[in-house]
Amino acid sequence: MKKVAVVLSGCGFLDGSEIYETVLTLLALDKAGAMYQCFAPNIDQTRVVNYLTGDEANETRNVLVESARLARGEIVDIEDANGDDFDAIIFPGGFGAALNLSDFALQGEHCQVIPSVEKFAKQFVGAGKPLGFICIAPVMIPKICGEGVTCTIGKDPDTAATLSKMGAKHETCDARNIIIDPPHNVVSTPAYMLGKSIGEVAQGIEKLVKRVLTF
Repeated sequence: MKKVAVVLSGCGFLDGSEIYETVLTLLALDKAGAMYQCFAPNIDQTRVVNYLTGDEANETRNVLVESARLARGEIVDIEDANGDDFDAIIFPGGFGAALNLSDFALQGEHCQVIPSVEKFAKQFVGAGKPLGFICIAPVMIPKICGEGVTCTIGKDPDTAATLSKMGAKHETCDARNIIIDPPHNVVSTPAYMLGKSIGEVAQGIEKLVKRVLTF
């Protein structure tokens, strides 16, 4: 039975992990007979959004605590994670990947992945284990996997151009499908970067999970 690490960035698509993408990832893993463990960094969110109004809220929330909502409390501080315990790693999307797991939303091509996340993810790269990136999460690929990795964030020209400047090879892709880079064991799908329905997003995520598990 494969065991997969799922890295979350909060709860909610504007300031954390996209809820549908996360649930679809966990469901696909379970249906495929894989075990999973959720992780998140124990840090404050970069920003907090009021989802009723869409405005930034004047409050502080913790990424690990908020991610625990999605994981039904079954979550571990990523500082305590060990890549040797897992066969693969998957990053659901949501803007938290660009705000909390990295500073891509603020720094663009000059972004960095936070040290705890980068350290854990690079254990998979070093061991030749597969990595899956969903929605906006592929912006972390060049920092985690190095230059030359083929990936997708859908078809947004500005984000694709930034990825190219960072050293990635971007390919357009719709929400129902995936982009595979076999030499680097990396799979990516646009999900809600493009998806207009949960059904479309589910198709892409299910394909990503299946491919991650069969590398």
